Amino acid sequence: MTALHPKIFSGPINFLKSAPQLQFLPDPSVPEIAFAGRSNVGKSSLINALTGRNSLARTSNTPGRTQELNFFDIGDPLIFRICDMPGYGFAKAPPKVVQKWRYLINDYLRGRQVLKRTFVLIDSRHGIKNTDEDVLTMLDKAAVSYRIVMTKADKVKATELEATKEKVLAAAKKHPAAHPELIITSSEKKQGIDALRMAVLEAVQI
Repeated sequence: MTALHPKIFSGPINFLKSAPQLQFLPDPSVPEIAFAGRSNVGKSSLINALTGRNSLARTSNTPGRTQELNFFDIGDPLIFRICDMPGYGFAKAPPKVVQKWRYLINDYLRGRQVLKRTFVLIDSRHGIKNTDEDVLTMLDKAAVSYRIVMTKADKVKATELEATKEKVLAAAKKHPAAHPELIITSSEKKQGIDALRMAVLEAVQI
């Protein structure tokens, strides 16, 4: 594959489909990059910032709104896909719904041959919580390469951000499938978006 350029994100990007179950996944014909994170971590806003769109991924103040795997085609002709995964760790959904979503995430991560890397989003205000640890461990067991992205960096003081960053880095070192470097972002301030774009393109070409 020829080296990809960040200008790809200025080109055609389209919503492809939502997959509530594995049988609805798109054909595994191109590399895929997945985004995972707790509900309300800012995942949709980050995907919109990454792609330079205002409303490609739906944003909502209601945790748990994204209930399916949402796929976006990048490039024309198609170069790769982004998978926006259901948020996890929300408290208001019924246990059966939570379990269903967890199975969907788990099965997708374990069985998707074209999945190149998962970006796990961690809220800079809270750091890694138990639900995040569960997902990181799940990714380790599935041998899925992942990289941690800290979101909403503009919402905390610089000293607090640095302290949380050190804690997250220390936690990441305990996970064999985790990339050793973090990406610090703010969708609102566009902080770290260029670094995230480069990391996505690097992963696509693995």
